[in-house]
Amino acid sequence: MIIPRTRLIIWSAMVFIPFGLVAGTGTEALVAGGALAGLFLLLALIDLVLSWNRLAGIAFELPEVVRMQRNHPGEIGVVIRNESVRAGMIRIGMEFPPEITSEHDDQDVALPAGSVLSRIKWPCLPGKRGQYFIDGIYLERPSPFGFWAVRGKRPARSELRVYPNLFDERKHVAALFLNRGHYGIHSRRMVGKGREFEKLRDYNPGDGLQDIHWKASAKRGRFVTKIYQIERTQEVYVIIDSSRLSARDGAIERFMTSALVLALAAEQQGDLFGLVGFNDKVNRFVRAKRGKAHFEACRDALYTQQPKLVSPDFDELSSFLRTRLRKRALLVFLTTLDDPILAESFSRNMDLLCRQHLIMVNMLKPHGVEPLFSKADVGNTDLIYERLGGHLQWRHLNELEKNLQRRGISFKMIEHENLCAKIVAQYVEVKARQLI
Repeated sequence: MIIPRTRLIIWSAMVFIPFGLVAGTGTEALVAGGALAGLFLLLALIDLVLSWNRLAGIAFELPEVVRMQRNHPGEIGVVIRNESVRAGMIRIGMEFPPEITSEHDDQDVALPAGSVLSRIKWPCLPGKRGQYFIDGIYLERPSPFGFWAVRGKRPARSELRVYPNLFDERKHVAALFLNRGHYGIHSRRMVGKGREFEKLRDYNPGDGLQDIHWKASAKRGRFVTKIYQIERTQEVYVIIDSSRLSARDGAIERFMTSALVLALAAEQQGDLFGLVGFNDKVNRFVRAKRGKAHFEACRDALYTQQPKLVSPDFDELSSFLRTRLRKRALLVFLTTLDDPILAESFSRNMDLLCRQHLIMVNMLKPHGVEPLFSKADVGNTDLIYERLGGHLQWRHLNELEKNLQRRGISFKMIEHENLCAKIVAQYVEVKARQLI
């Protein structure tokens, strides 16, 4: 598409307005003005013809995948291919999704002479987690004389992956990720002697009878003792609820961020980390492994997950976990259980799971859920009923906590901003006490 530029409008005013003013003064002025106007029109027409293929040989290349984190500045690398290798100025624009903003909608780029490829960085700020696409780049180039602008669109596809933001959360648990050898998270004393078999040795006075390997003792004709070591490769699974209750107050975002930070902590400790996502069915499952590639696989499995307006199906989840997880593991549930019916279903399905696995349940503390007389400022009747409703919820959740504790299941209500740090602290405590 070719459109007139401001220069053409200004020059047209400078030529035709004086021509109109002197048209009635005499024949000589009319002829001179007409000649000048005709010369200008010819020049503009020539400029229009020369600009017809002005965009030929210009193409763009974008990265196939661009990875960014929510609310953290990112950038997209743009490669400009100029086959004509002629110097010049172009104006390019990129249409971002509404969830991603940029400081400027377009950029002016100077193409150097003798160079086929040019590279620029396009800064942007993703405001929402998810998967987005850029399908093309718009460009504009002035005509040789600058009277016209040639506009077009070139195909250039790129996938933008916006992950949960881990920068702020890692500040709260920074000591876990410092490369200080055996300091930091390793400084806590391990309680007990371990569960994993290491070797056999001859019996020493003071060894417990429960540690004697009776078959080996019978073969050798003397007592042989089993030696254990601290487990280093245990399995940790985070189970994320993405049902209707997790859509409130951005709970799903906190769940995903906490899960990824816990994955980094498990990697630091040498454990295997896995993920399970569910709502009315199990829709995400990443078997526990370790390594950078596995962490990226967990992150890719989470970043497109959105809450669904359905009730969680704990029956199907329990059946799935019993059939898929054969080895004892730490199961960290991130869910919401302030619905009495859902809480009852959850408790019933944990009866079998808790016999094999160590289970920790964490939920964000709902607003206003606290004992009735925990605050004294009551200004009106509406506030009294609100506090009463919060007390009833608190009582229900307190009873749920006691019910789960009788099954050996830890249940915690955590403030929104402390969820990540508390979950990592629970994991450190489990490792220190060798509960898995």
